[in-house]
Amino acid sequence: MSSLLVDDIGELVTNVPTPGGGPLGLRRGVALLVEAGRVVWIGPSRYAPAADRRIDAGGGAVLPGFVDSHAHLVFAGDRAAEFAARMAGEPYTGGGIRTTVGATRAASDDDLRDTVRRLRDEAMRQGTTTMEIKSGYGLTVADEARSLRIAAEVTAETTFLGAHVVPAEYAGRPDDYVGLVCGPMLTAATPYARWVDVFCERGAFDADHARAILTVGQAAGLGLRLHANQLGPGPGVRLGVELGAASVDHCTHLSDADVDALAGSATTDGSTVATLLPGAEFSTRSPYPDARRLLDAGVTVALATDCNPGSSYTSSMPFCVALAVREMRMTPAEAVWAATAGGARALRRTDVGVLRPGARADLMILDAPSHLHLAYRPGVPLIRQVLHNGVPQCRL
Repeated sequence: MSSLLVDDIGELVTNVPTPGGGPLGLRRGVALLVEAGRVVWIGPSRYAPAADRRIDAGGGAVLPGFVDSHAHLVFAGDRAAEFAARMAGEPYTGGGIRTTVGATRAASDDDLRDTVRRLRDEAMRQGTTTMEIKSGYGLTVADEARSLRIAAEVTAETTFLGAHVVPAEYAGRPDDYVGLVCGPMLTAATPYARWVDVFCERGAFDADHARAILTVGQAAGLGLRLHANQLGPGPGVRLGVELGAASVDHCTHLSDADVDALAGSATTDGSTVATLLPGAEFSTRSPYPDARRLLDAGVTVALATDCNPGSSYTSSMPFCVALAVREMRMTPAEAVWAATAGGARALRRTDVGVLRPGARADLMILDAPSHLHLAYRPGVPLIRQVLHNGVPQCRL
């Protein structure tokens, strides 16, 4: 069995809390051994076992790979003009989704596949080793199924989002469309999906529709996620907590009751995570979520990119970390944890977002001595090397 030793590590972020290491479980003067795609040993460099291969971290920080738990990569077309209009003062309403739906339906499988792989590779180069990918730009039975089938070629974390918006052909008939989503569309999507999601917002789906879709999806064996409270206050967060969703995402407009519900959401499977998407606020000139309020209340927080062609066309988790520190009152350590271990919690995974014996050997090596540089040097390509399942993916 081939082994790989990563040594000369300046700072190791394990996300395993230790005395003196803080919540990131920081360790120094250590090396890490990988076998069969898993971490098998972490210890002082002077005691490092022999290995078949060696990677010299050059004094750089080593972190778990980012876990991006919210992304929309299966699409066609471009909405750069919409972005420019927003920057000129037009408000974001979510209506541009239908533009992407038309382009996606018209695209070939190969065109969609090329976009998914291009963006997945782009994210990997920036340290993302686990990525959730949603459907939601097809909104027909056939197009939602093919979107998920294509997404499943690159990730196990696929989410059925047939309830993204009501498509034009169902205008004025949302109940009929929800019936389609809960019936033939769900049946076609389930073989390729791990999760079901709903855009529970004004102009999309109300609480009754969201409850119906999530309940049927859960009965079909899918885990629950929910877009909630992005465009304004609403019932989405509390609905997600009530149904035991793994994550409620956006969480921009929260009442005290919403925060209390999230803080008290612990179950045997884990709490409902508040996944914050600062790239969306950046790209829509909207208010940022108050991460400090959530953290101080004891809520588990994750960060994700919301990579999509309309409201957050970024695949960069380092960018989101920097935004969270600058605009959302998170410390650098909190933001790094939320982008790694927090994302894993949002996907109810224990094998990623952490570096310890038995975990997947998904990690990044920074061209910097500390995790602090991810926020301290925004926009700088600091990811020197990425390992996914113990296999080097890129070296910049």
